[in-house]
Amino acid sequence: MAFAAAFVVALAGCGGARSTGAAGQVQAGTAFATCYANPNTCNSAEPGKLRQGGQLTYAIDKNISNWNLLSSRGNVLQTAWVLSGLLPRTFITAPDLTVVMNNDLLDSAKVTATFPQTIVYKIKQNAVWSDGAPITADDFIYNWKVQNGRDCPNCAVVSTRGYDQIKSVVGTDNGKTVTVTLSKPLTDWKQLWGSGSPLYPAHLAVQHGDTKSPQGLAESFAWFGTAVPTYSGGPFQIDNFSNNESVTLVPNPKWYGPHPQLERVTYRILTDPNQQATALQNRQVQVIYPQPQVDQVQQVRKIPGVSSFVGLGLSWEHVDLNLMNPYLADPALRTAIFTAINRQAIIDKTVGQFTNKIKPLNSHNFVPQQSGYEDVISETGQGSGSLNLAKQILDAAGYRIDGGQLKTGIGMTVPPLRMRYAAKNEVRQAECELIAQMVKPLGITVTVAPADDVGAVISQGDFDIVVFSWVGTPFPYSGAVQLWTTGQGSNFGRYSNPDVDRLITAAASSPDEVLAKEELNQADRRLTKDAYVLPLYQKPTFIALYNDVANVRNNSSLDGPQYNIAEWGLRAAG
Repeated sequence: MAFAAAFVVALAGCGGARSTGAAGQVQAGTAFATCYANPNTCNSAEPGKLRQGGQLTYAIDKNISNWNLLSSRGNVLQTAWVLSGLLPRTFITAPDLTVVMNNDLLDSAKVTATFPQTIVYKIKQNAVWSDGAPITADDFIYNWKVQNGRDCPNCAVVSTRGYDQIKSVVGTDNGKTVTVTLSKPLTDWKQLWGSGSPLYPAHLAVQHGDTKSPQGLAESFAWFGTAVPTYSGGPFQIDNFSNNESVTLVPNPKWYGPHPQLERVTYRILTDPNQQATALQNRQVQVIYPQPQVDQVQQVRKIPGVSSFVGLGLSWEHVDLNLMNPYLADPALRTAIFTAINRQAIIDKTVGQFTNKIKPLNSHNFVPQQSGYEDVISETGQGSGSLNLAKQILDAAGYRIDGGQLKTGIGMTVPPLRMRYAAKNEVRQAECELIAQMVKPLGITVTVAPADDVGAVISQGDFDIVVFSWVGTPFPYSGAVQLWTTGQGSNFGRYSNPDVDRLITAAASSPDEVLAKEELNQADRRLTKDAYVLPLYQKPTFIALYNDVANVRNNSSLDGPQYNIAEWGLRAAG
């Protein structure tokens, strides 16, 4: 959830010259000219075409207050970006949203048996931490223990999903072969020790707690959150951290993969959303991947020598209802509200001003680029903006409009509903105001209330309606368990349906991915009928950089553009 709350992207605008009609207003300038067709290779330059060394400054919009990505407090997207160059992971997400093995860390990773499901990882013999200690099965074991919910009950992890199904993790071949046995199949097994939960060094953990005891595990887990990393198992290491100002990375001298192209990468912390475009224009930063608002777009477009790209990925905007509100506990009222909301009109008046690629999203679990995507929403009329259908739903349930106010079948007036969004987010504000207008003819009053800390608002249930976005992963089955099943931490509206629980649980534990997709879409249809969450659209991402920056490209997933940070470089003159 923290990833999602942290990454509430507004609109991705375009910078540079002008957008290309063929790509539907997706790219501008020259660097990203082929990104729509070739997302994994666009803006490439071979090492021989790059300067030796060089420095790059990249803007991020959140300070880092906790360095433990595995924890609920530290699990923030911008922190993940910074640590992407330090923490080893088994699998990464490529810009085309496919999941690929991390060839720098592993020689192989494969399922060797189905019942019980067994996964064998082969770690590269020369893979080491920055102090020379080898990366081994001990690192896998430690990171499993703090995340499985059993060995360390006081480790406040963001999720135990997957790790709670592991029966054993065994190292052989001097720890370079890792054999993992699960109690039941995990459809999304590639998520384990991947980008969402990378490896922290076990040999340092034992220096800060007895990792054979629950208390010691919790102590070491807390230390990883408070200590600025002096360790690295990736191509870069932290050279300096200035609180609320910057994080500077330099190459890790013990890195076992291809040598990084750059001699320094600095993440400049710009928490004011209006600062990034100005910093780019003034050449204080060379790359931005911002949470821009509408009034920033034209400024970025006019900057000479800058290219930009609008991407659509795994993040998606949605409207959620709080089922703890006794009025919203009625599915008829919820369905009527969602039916009155016109998603296409919302898109046209917000993000559709900058790219015509954005369409209403019709799934809770897949995006159109994924093979499991099915339209489970259009047939219900939800998101269509049909006031006539919405009124029919209310009439059939005994509601009536009296004096401009909606009353229940027993004469109770539906009170005003408070709708929350992240403060200073102009697109979100516009969305909320549009939705308030759309449901007003039903006799429903929506009061729009911005939140300085939307993550706290959501987690505390301090809303009737809320609009925000999930930053998804390419692992829909595990994500569905976390979002939609009864009692899960990210099920903020307290939705519960035994049929949905059963179908999602089956999908997440299936060795047959074809069957898993079918089961998840069945659950999605039932979830849609219950009108708990209304997907709006895939969230646009936006990247802008100077044309001499090479091998940096959009990646609309948790991995972000940092997925290939060792390849980043600056083009040689001429």
